[in-house]
Amino acid sequence: MVRRFVLTGTPGSGKTTLLRALAGRGHEVVEEAATEVIARAQATGVAEPWTRPSFVDEVAALQRERQLAPCRGPVQFFDRSPVCTHALAGYLGHPVSAGLRAELDRVISAEVYQPTAFFVRNLGFCEPTPARRIGFAESLEFERRHEESYRAFGFTLFEVPAGPLPERVALVEAAIGALS
Repeated sequence: MVRRFVLTGTPGSGKTTLLRALAGRGHEVVEEAATEVIARAQATGVAEPWTRPSFVDEVAALQRERQLAPCRGPVQFFDRSPVCTHALAGYLGHPVSAGLRAELDRVISAEVYQPTAFFVRNLGFCEPTPARRIGFAESLEFERRHEESYRAFGFTLFEVPAGPLPERVALVEAAIGALS
């Protein structure tokens, strides 16, 4: 059985860097879906795709597609999950759509992800990107919403504090061994 772990936290906290470092150490990883949905839409001329009512459903659908893809190893790390999409919907002021609700129900009832999610803490700043147009203050609100969503859906949060990347990787790897 595959053990699927989620990396979550504030934008710009280093989740993707941590994910890539874990991949470099031989772990199977799944990239963040929202960033891809945004990039695809921006490539077609949509400047702010997150304002579209369909945005959260597009993200949840890509998350589902990636989660259902075959897994090669016993452990898989995901840069975000549908629980993050729930937090994102609230942050953006979008309703929790029927599609997102169905995906949340599926992953929670089927226990798709391990009950402990890695909460990657902020680094004390947030660099804007084409997909992430928020400053540090907004990122902290986003972080708070993620904590609330994960707790509301019954997850335990394992803190990954700010620090050097090798320490963060070692902490996550030690934790997955202890969470066996």
